Amino acid sequence: MESKQILEIATKAADSKRAEDIIAMDMEGMSTVTDYFLIMNGAQSAKFKLLQMLLLKKMDEAQITIKRVEGRDAGRWVLIDLGDVFVHVFDEDDRSYYNLEKLWSDAPFVDLSEWIEE
Repeated sequence: MESKQILEIATKAADSKRAEDIIAMDMEGMSTVTDYFLIMNGAQSAKFKLLQMLLLKKMDEAQITIKRVEGRDAGRWVLIDLGDVFVHVFDEDDRSYYNLEKLWSDAPFVDLSEWIEE
């Protein structure tokens, strides 16, 4: 499966569980390990855990290999490594603190409007 398809499936799964402030960054040429960052947050801790569980379930259903999951027990930032797509699920405070959008500011944003319901 192509990286853009993986990004679409993950984006739609996140949106279906009302992830907040979903963005994607095109990391091609910026990173040697992944093509895209998908970044989102779930405001409350219950929503955060539900969001990460749903993402993992949807990736499994789509037969997308989950290479690893980091931070699952901490409950503040989870990294789901799908190979060509890294999914970052933050709580609001940690997202502001780590500010991946600023850290990787040279990476262009991906238009997700076709995959996210307003």
